[in-house]
Amino acid sequence: MAYVITSACIGAKHAECVDVCPVDAIHPHPGTPEFEQEEMLYINPDVCIECGACEAVCPVNAIYHEDFVPEEEKEFIERNRAYFAK
Repeated sequence: MAYVITSACIGAKHAECVDVCPVDAIHPHPGTPEFEQEEMLYINPDVCIECGACEAVCPVNAIYHEDFVPEEEKEFIERNRAYFAK
């Protein structure tokens, strides 16, 4: 299990979560071409250590533990995984 970034991040991309992640699981990073191209940020489920630091700092409440992603946001579990499968 891991944390998941959901639809509230689309267009917002506040990067506080990137800054606090102790294992660099959240991408793309601000200042990279990918950051400008992507509509949102993503958490790598294979790297996430479930510390919850990202959830606590997200100003738009876009981050949930995978077990608690609201039903209408469940598609974002796969969207986060798919971003890292490229």
